[in-house]
Amino acid sequence: MITRLYLVRHGATQLTAEDRFSGSDGVELSEEGAWQAKQLGERLRGEGITAVYCSPLSRAVDTARIIAGECGVKPAQRDGLREITHGHWEGLTRRDVEARFPQEYAAWEEDPFTFAPEGGESGVSVLARALPALREIVTSHIGERVVVVSHKATLRLLLSSLLGFDVRGYRDRLDQAPASLNVLDFKDPVRVRLMLFNDTSHYHNRPRLATENLSKWWDAAPGR
Repeated sequence: MITRLYLVRHGATQLTAEDRFSGSDGVELSEEGAWQAKQLGERLRGEGITAVYCSPLSRAVDTARIIAGECGVKPAQRDGLREITHGHWEGLTRRDVEARFPQEYAAWEEDPFTFAPEGGESGVSVLARALPALREIVTSHIGERVVVVSHKATLRLLLSSLLGFDVRGYRDRLDQAPASLNVLDFKDPVRVRLMLFNDTSHYHNRPRLATENLSKWWDAAPGR
């Protein structure tokens, strides 16, 4: 039996718009973010959703609550789904971090999978908690359709790992827009097929331009 997971990034926040590190901060959804979540909830209303899980951070909880309300279920929190923690970078813009912590930032740009800023988490640490949480959800809902609301870095790491990508390049190669939808079909807890990626057609009629939201490598001018 196929288990279908709808992996969702939370809706937009003010810090999203300002390009700030907000991994462990409890920032709230903006009005736009709540509207995005509502559009996605309406899209998923007829999908036969049986459960909704989310990170315990408020922006994910609020997104999940809106979607779950449209689908007629109650959301449940899983700590393993929370966002990567950026330590003493939290709340700062990327430009601020590069200026104040140039050596840390350079090391993180080179290898965000194994390196972590002071007080923060590496991608390895995130996967160590997020993959078991996702596996538990899959094995608890065999043959069902389940929504999982998480965060940008956590989702990119999960998708990279599940699909066999080089996880070290998760920031350069994968995007996750606010309130975007990814659909994964699990044949079993290990074998998975990607059916939809980073889709925002419920609130936007064109793919967004990935501007200043992936990595410094991506944003650099050609030839640099």
